[in-house]
Amino acid sequence: MVRIRLRRIGLKGQPSYRIIVAEKESPRDGRFIENIGFYNPRTEPSTINIQEDRVYHWMSNGAQPSDSVGQIFRTVGVLERFERFKKGEPVETLLGEASEIYKKHATTVKTNPQK
Repeated sequence: MVRIRLRRIGLKGQPSYRIIVAEKESPRDGRFIENIGFYNPRTEPSTINIQEDRVYHWMSNGAQPSDSVGQIFRTVGVLERFERFKKGEPVETLLGEASEIYKKHATTVKTNPQK
């Protein structure tokens, strides 16, 4: 089974994550199929960059997001746009909406050393 999940990167005590597509049995930082995004919880607000067209591709082929990735997807509205994609809405309009949301979400970013 293919999962969309987080892969930890960064220094000790300073984690950031890549959103990847991987087999369910592979280890957290082991083999993966494709890198489809980035998440940094240490910035205020958190930095989220996702290639939504690849998310739609993998989810339509049966990939399931993990619980933590599902929360990230709900934060930026990926799951709602995926439902609209399944109903037949064009990908270009959905990606245009997503780029506006990411621009608005990525205002001034400051790293929080306490997290």
